[in-house]
Amino acid sequence: MSLDHRLSPELEELRRTVEEFAHDVVAPKIGDFYERHEFPYEIVREMGRMGLFGLPFPEEYGGMGGDYLALGIALEELARVDSSVAITLEAGVSLGAMPIHLFGTEAQKREWLPRLCSGEILGAFGLTEPDGGSDAGATRTTARLDPDTDEWVINGSKCFITNSGTDITGLVTVTAVTGRKPDGKPEISSIIVPSGTPGFTVAAPYSKVGWNASDTRELSFSDVRVPAANLLGERGRGYAQFLRILDEGRIAIAALATGLAQGCVDESVKYAKERHAFGRPIGANQAIQFKIADMEMKAHTARVTWRDAASRLVSGEPFKKEAALAKLYSSTIAVDNARDATQVHGGYGFMNEYPVARMWRDSKILEIGEGTSEVQRMLIARELGLAG
Repeated sequence: MSLDHRLSPELEELRRTVEEFAHDVVAPKIGDFYERHEFPYEIVREMGRMGLFGLPFPEEYGGMGGDYLALGIALEELARVDSSVAITLEAGVSLGAMPIHLFGTEAQKREWLPRLCSGEILGAFGLTEPDGGSDAGATRTTARLDPDTDEWVINGSKCFITNSGTDITGLVTVTAVTGRKPDGKPEISSIIVPSGTPGFTVAAPYSKVGWNASDTRELSFSDVRVPAANLLGERGRGYAQFLRILDEGRIAIAALATGLAQGCVDESVKYAKERHAFGRPIGANQAIQFKIADMEMKAHTARVTWRDAASRLVSGEPFKKEAALAKLYSSTIAVDNARDATQVHGGYGFMNEYPVARMWRDSKILEIGEGTSEVQRMLIARELGLAG
């Protein structure tokens, strides 16, 4: 019995729809947004109208009734053209809306999910801190429950937070130390902080190497007060929630990385056919043919790994190891393909007017964000029983 990895008719229709949108709407405009370091509100609004932000959420909350496989399909097709719009979707869904869907009360879901699913607002997840990096357990942001007002009082800072400072950002879910456990370890909880709350300050956008048309900022909290009802899930379960969110998010990032890797193949094939040197297309040279063939092999393999992880997630099977494998492999080959695509393009690959230059700049963060490659190797080793 053989396994059939082909998409269902519904998913194939989704793939074609997003592919057309990426080529017809995103591709002609995104280069200018990228050069100006400007958030593409018009494109994001159209993504919302298409229902992309609601793909994996139930229809009763305004979603499309799909799953993570559907989200991954959309992310891959967007990233074949541009990663800034892809990461805006990924963060808006996996980090912004998914925590509320998975851990929120019914009231929280009713309040936030319909607007998040429609793209009317974006959500963000405030986890990383300036001194923490990959060590989320080293959270220093604190939240104290004021018994007189029944409010959380939050103090601290977060860094590298995607979608946190746009004009349509509606909330940031923040992890904070809310007490101490009996063993003395910090009790970490998640709290919803609406945008515009007094004391919640959003810094200017970072000057980044890549993802220049996406929004990434540092956040600070100075005696920020929100209702006690803004606690997301159980008190003290924030760290466990974060681990669940990142396990799923790694599949989404793997799909995005696969799209970037495939986009490098697309652009290289196109250029190799058009560019002539020494009287013939450079694609007639075996050295170029073999390089692009290897790029295609890597992209295809990455696609199999992320779809396998997504299928396990959707089926309710364990997927932690497979998600780490997919994220590690796809991000590694995205960097490889971006480098090789730049080489195929020669001097033109160093010019920002060519998509591969943007892909080269965008690829490196994929080995860092939502768990570095080193962290993925730690997770894989642990799942193999090699770590204590």
